Order: sequence, then C-alpha cells, then structure tokens
Amino acid sequence: MIPVEDKRAYGVLPNYRTAELASPFKPLTAKQKITIAAKDSFDGAVYPTALIMSVIYQAENANPSFGQGFKGYAKRAGTAFGDQMIGNMMTEGFMPALLHEDPRYFRIGEGSFGRRLWYAATRTVVTTTDSNKRTFNFAEWTGNSVAVGISNLYYQDGRHWGDNVERLLVQCGTDTLSNVLKEFWPDVKRHFQKKKN
Repeated sequence: MIPVEDKRAYGVLPNYRTAELASPFKPLTAKQKITIAAKDSFDGAVYPTALIMSVIYQAENANPSFGQGFKGYAKRAGTAFGDQMIGNMMTEGFMPALLHEDPRYFRIGEGSFGRRLWYAATRTVVTTTDSNKRTFNFAEWTGNSVAVGISNLYYQDGRHWGDNVERLLVQCGTDTLSNVLKEFWPDVKRHFQKKKN
C-alpha cells in the first residue's frame, strides 16, 4: 500500500504512514486511511510508550483523582493508551477520510538540514489533499480536538478550557516531533550502518 523503508523508525516509532515525496502521488481510499490509523494505534510500540508516560504522570500525580499505587498507575496507563489510540484514529483515519486529506507524512529525504527540519515541523499545519493540493491540516487539528473532547469523559481533573488547550498542543506537538524523527530516520540509519561496516 505505502512503500516505507521500515515499519518502525528507530526500532520503536510506528512508521506505517511515511511515504517519499518524490514517489508518484496516488490518493488513499478511506479504508486505507483507517487501516493506517489502526496499525499506528495498535502497534506493539504504543503499549510501552503508554506505560512509560504513565510513570511520569504517576510521579507528577497528574489527575489526582486517579490516586496513587497500582490502581492509580493502571488508570494512568489506560488513559495514556486511550489518548494515543483515539488521537491516531481521529487524525490519521476518520478525519482525513471525512475531510479528503492525506494522513501520510511525505518525506523529502534530501536538501539542507534546516529546510528538511522546517518542512517536517510544518506538516502538522500544512497537508496534502486527496487531489494532491496543499491545504491547512484540518484533520490534525480537528482530529486532536475531538480526541481531547473525548478524553474529558475520563479525565475528571482536567476538564477546564486551559487543560484542554494544553492537551491539544501536546498532541499536535508530539505529532510534529514524530514527523521530524521520521524525516531523518533513514539518515540516522545509514550513519550507523556505515559505522558498523
């Protein structure tokens, strides 16, 4: 469906929605978009990430109503996974299908470091439509907004406007970082392969 070098960048980051910018553009069907979102949402690396984030949330006593101890940690782990899964399904699957946007990250792969960094960092603001035109990334922002709204069902302590904006910016920021990591992953991989050889 989508040619990618690795299904996991850096050995852990799900890499199902990366495509090369130089490859001929072929739009995805709604089913393909939802399949990509499901693969990213339920990839094996998602679970350890949620568990690690839960350790941080536990130490910070985020959402105090969850309590401490194993029960509190389990609630934090469940909600961290829920945040990732719902966010992925909304921003990579359902919203791109509804809004006719392409959820893939189109990697440049060449040019100056600064140009590639800027390009990768701005893909949460600019995206490609199904007709291969550039547009504001409505799927990213509306999808994450919907995910944050859903999370109000299980975050009793964070239902305030400021908390919601913070969660939205964290989710979009995480997606931006993910794009940057995916842009440079093949370069990092080649560097270590050269060292190995």
